[in-house]
Amino acid sequence: MAVDTGLRALVLSGIDRLPQAEWDACFPGEAEGWAYLKACGGEIAAVMDADGLLMAAPLFEMEYRLDTPFQEGRAAAVAGFLSRLLPGLMVWRLLGVGSALTERCPVALRPGLSPDQRLWAVTAFLDLLEREAARRKARLLAFKDMAAPEAGWLSPLLAAAGYTHINSLPVAALDLEGVASETAYLERLSSGTRKDIRRKLKAVGGQVRIEHRMSAGDLLPRIEALYESTRTHSSLSYGDFEELPAGYFQKIPEALGDRARFVLYWVGDRLAAFNLLLLGDDRVIDKFLGMEYPLARDHNIYAVSWMENVRFTLKTGRRLFQSGQTAYASKLRFGSGLLPSAILVRCRIGLLNRLLRRLAPWLAFDRWDPELKARNASGEGA
Repeated sequence: MAVDTGLRALVLSGIDRLPQAEWDACFPGEAEGWAYLKACGGEIAAVMDADGLLMAAPLFEMEYRLDTPFQEGRAAAVAGFLSRLLPGLMVWRLLGVGSALTERCPVALRPGLSPDQRLWAVTAFLDLLEREAARRKARLLAFKDMAAPEAGWLSPLLAAAGYTHINSLPVAALDLEGVASETAYLERLSSGTRKDIRRKLKAVGGQVRIEHRMSAGDLLPRIEALYESTRTHSSLSYGDFEELPAGYFQKIPEALGDRARFVLYWVGDRLAAFNLLLLGDDRVIDKFLGMEYPLARDHNIYAVSWMENVRFTLKTGRRLFQSGQTAYASKLRFGSGLLPSAILVRCRIGLLNRLLRRLAPWLAFDRWDPELKARNASGEGA
């Protein structure tokens, strides 16, 4: 089917080149909406027609390490050896759709399109990506963290265009539908988990002071240091996907206003930990947690912060507490479910793209995350 010749496909320097109302109409009530993406910065690929925005999504570009999914074990060791031996083989330029700073791939599509209109828009968008990838000498094209609802309509079209589905890391989310109180939430947990949480909270007593703030203020350097402390303390590493743009913890609250807040955890006069929360219409997103070790561990800050976030979610009348793509063991034990996510990827070299399709199960991120791997091996994920 030919693409509608009235469409214009172009790369814009930033989302502020698009009308906020048209973007937000595609994502009503979304915390990581137009204002968030503007604060994050970066290019936007867009398809326009005479009526305005038809389809658009953020773009990012990076040198992607093919061994990124492998976090431990023999596969990580072999990949690391190959990376040192043949660095040019293991690092490929990638043009990505989505953002390292969002929890799902934000593909905006004008509401109410017919199937033909949707196909025209997607075809024009993919043609634009191909031209950009050729111009930038990118071997890989990828849609990062495709999830519902976009995955339902876009994934089949991408598969038809030669893209391969690779499981990404799922997003942990606690569903509090029908839960009236903190006590009611605890009653939903196993007796062992319930007793563990209560024991940890009792042990802390009044030693941890909790404060909610709308901005970092003069605490910005300390908050940035706590984020880096937590990132470097983690046994997992996803490279450039963990890098934050300069001033992130200042720009995001300024851009989102009452849609963002810091929750601070003080031990005496020392800031031991923080959460940055983003507030959508139906969910609270625990975007980042930063802690000082061993101070935070000694005061059970993780359990304290979890319960504070559950209380806040209930107090504000939201249904979901969303807590991201790491530390699954604790989140599952505390009652979270996992929302599936995928990477849709295509190599621009035909033979290698066919090989990529065969290797897809081995390249899945959820296959190599240590905590998900242990869960699957025990049969809990079945």
